[in-house]
Amino acid sequence: MLFFRKRHGIVNVKMIITEEKILSNLDKVQKLINPSSKKQIVQLEEDAFFKDLIDSIKTYLTEYPKKKNFPASVYKASYGLVEYATNQFEENTKQIEGLIRQRETNIAFSNELHEILATCENKDKEWKARVKQVAARTTEDIVQALIIIGKGKNPEAENYVDAVKLIQARAANLEANLHIEIDMERIEDRSKALSYIGIEVAEALKGIPAPAMSHEELTAKTAAEAEYIEQTRFEVKPSLWQRLKQSKLARALTYVTRVKLVVDVPALPEGTEKN
Repeated sequence: MLFFRKRHGIVNVKMIITEEKILSNLDKVQKLINPSSKKQIVQLEEDAFFKDLIDSIKTYLTEYPKKKNFPASVYKASYGLVEYATNQFEENTKQIEGLIRQRETNIAFSNELHEILATCENKDKEWKARVKQVAARTTEDIVQALIIIGKGKNPEAENYVDAVKLIQARAANLEANLHIEIDMERIEDRSKALSYIGIEVAEALKGIPAPAMSHEELTAKTAAEAEYIEQTRFEVKPSLWQRLKQSKLARALTYVTRVKLVVDVPALPEGTEKN
């Protein structure tokens, strides 16, 4: 059981943080970052509940009086949370890289549509070949619109004008990549929360000795497996958090959104507890 004071305005409130409470908070955080959960963190900056959960976990880890007697269940759950967040962060890397490639493809195809549109409008001799080349990579309505423009003799005819508007609108949508930008923003917000866990929880865990494995845990594994787990499973090695900081996602987000992920942040703001 850990006692600490938390400020609410100008009043100091003494709170009791139990092992069960911290385990519950760790579980709540994991659910908030689970991409399959119905209730997920939306924006880190505006989610005081999420920050308060992390604050309570960090406080428990850093202020626990006898680190040698630190509850193994909390250590393991905290480590599991950091490892889960790290894996999710790396999965986001793959998603971001895929979105970047898709955005580049869309922009290139937008430029190609503009070129083919000009070819059809000018009635260049290769306009039919250009339309045929692009047919497999676009929808039927775009193909038909290009044919109308290529064959049309009156640029002021209603179907001709509508066809040009359709091509221009499709090219503009591809260039804007609105749905991709929305997806990138959503992933970025989730990644900020994941990196926040690494910043606060993983760093706090470094000050706690790794708990010894129980006899049951040791005997459940072969000698080689037990040795590997003893050396790696319950120790927060720098490489775990380095996987977060060195992930391609940090560079990808900077490239795409020009928003730099900051890995050294000030102390958490004091907030209110939410049950």
